[in-house]
Formats: sequence, structure tokens, C-alpha cells
Amino acid sequence: MADWAWQGILFVIGFFVLVKGAHWLVEGGSSLAKSLGVSDFFIGLTVVAFGTSLPEMFIDITAAVRGNTGLVIGNIIGANVVNILFVLGVAAVIFPLQIRHGIVWKEIPFTLIAALAVLLLGNDKLIEGVSYPRLSRIDGFILLSFFVVYLYYLVNISRSGPQLQTLEGKELDTGKSATRIIIGLFALFIGSRLVVAAAVFIAKKMHISETLIGLTVVAIGSTLPELTASVIAAFKKHSDLALGNIVGSNIVNIFLVLGICSVIRPLPLRPQDNFAILIAIVASLLLFASAFVGKRSVIDRWAGIIFVIIYLFYLVTAIRLG
Repeated sequence: MADWAWQGILFVIGFFVLVKGAHWLVEGGSSLAKSLGVSDFFIGLTVVAFGTSLPEMFIDITAAVRGNTGLVIGNIIGANVVNILFVLGVAAVIFPLQIRHGIVWKEIPFTLIAALAVLLLGNDKLIEGVSYPRLSRIDGFILLSFFVVYLYYLVNISRSGPQLQTLEGKELDTGKSATRIIIGLFALFIGSRLVVAAAVFIAKKMHISETLIGLTVVAIGSTLPELTASVIAAFKKHSDLALGNIVGSNIVNIFLVLGICSVIRPLPLRPQDNFAILIAIVASLLLFASAFVGKRSVIDRWAGIIFVIIYLFYLVTAIRLG
């Protein structure tokens, strides 16, 4: 059997594993929320968000340890742009996403603060006395400090009691729910690896440039766990879980993953990284504004389509800058 055919089979298998893992993760997460008396959003913001961020965490921390720092910031910020504009956009097209009032004024601003923090900390070369923009080890500790504040916030909202009743669905005991979440996360990790590896191989066989592969296959591939989990959550009409997954994942990516990578080794900012950061800021502002346009507190299908169109604009511009 030809190599490309074998890779095509692996791609299909990986995609099946991804979808199945997402089903288990959403089902287990929603059931766990019921049994613990918290909202789907809180489970999405914590368990699901941390779990789906693991691929980016492993990839970028390994790159920082090995000294391959050039693409770390772009990978993390690029993943956040994909999360909001593409993942939430696709999820909203499938099923309009309800945004609760508390999310608009509390959690979404965290994503904006995270992107602004990277922009300001990374471009303070005059203050640091260096000749090029970068995230230093001190900047890394500042980002980790923000993450500690975020964890403190999560602990407080978990103690404040149920924020929203979870939607209808199968309720399992805590042990079975946790098992489904773990199996689901593992399946997402394995499935995303299979899909990305196969897609990169096939793309190279088709003589697609590495820049285009990085900005499309790898960028979307690294966010496949978030994409699949959020899309499945949208299909099941668990909009809180879909939103919590994306918002929480973006916060974890910057404050925790980027913070750790910066502490391990200072990270240089390239011009295209600053462009990606600006797009991430715009994406956070659009997410905030979408709660006040059209049907209040709902990301409608038309808004999802606009998100995806803006992502395609970002993609084309990033390729030209690349």
C-alpha cells in the first residue's frame, strides 16, 4: 500500500478517535457538573480547558527546552486566534451560543487582558534595555502571577455555588464521569496527533509550502481538541461547555503555557507575532461585543460566519507576512 494511502487511513482513524473522544469528554464533563452542583461553563473553564490545552503545552514547552523558541509565541497566540475566530465561529454556525451575563463581564475580559499583557510585556525593549522585542524570564513570572490570580478567581466561583443548571443529558456517578473525561482527553490527544501527522505528510506530498502547512494544518491541528470538543458541545446544545472550553483554554495558553516557556528561555517576538497578538485582541473584543449585538447575549450564526471570515483574512495576511 502506498505511503499516502496509509496516511489517508490514519487520518480517517484519527478523526474518528477525535470525534469519539469529544463525545466522551462532553458527556462526562456535563455529567460531572451535575453531580458536583456546578455549571457546564465551570467544568468547561477548568477540566475541559486544561485538558484540551495539553497538546499545546507539551509542544511549546518541549520547543522552549530544546531552544526552538522562534515559533513558540506564534504557536500559542495563533492557537488562541483559531480558538475564538474559527472554533467558536464554527460552533456558532452549528448552533447559536448563549453567553451568560457573568461570562461577558468576568471571563471574556480575562482573554483580552491576556493578549494585551503579551503585547505590552513583549514590546517593552526600551524599558528592558534590549535591542529586540522579547518575552523575558521576568515577563514569564508576571504571566504566571496572572495565572495564580486566575486560579484564585476559579476557586472563588467554585465556592459560590451553582452558577447555572446544566442542560438535559445522561447523568453518571462521579467516578464514571471522571473516567469518561480522562478517556476522552486521551482520545483527543491521540486523535489530534494522528490527524496532524497524516495531514502534514499528505500536504508535503502535494508540495504545499511549510509556511502554509504551519499556518493551516499545524495551527488548526494543535487546536483540534478544542475544536472537536466545542463543536460536539454545540451539537449537544451545551453552549456553556463550548464557551468555557475556549475561554479557559485561551487563558491557560497565555498565562500558564507562555509564562512557563518564557521562564525556561526568553522568547523573541517576530513582526508576524505582533500581528497575531493584535488579531487576538480584536478577536477578544469581537467576542465581547457579540453579546450586545443582535440577540443580546447570543453569538448568532451570522456572527459565527463573520468570525470565520475574519480568521480567513488573518490566515491570508499571515501567509504573506510569513
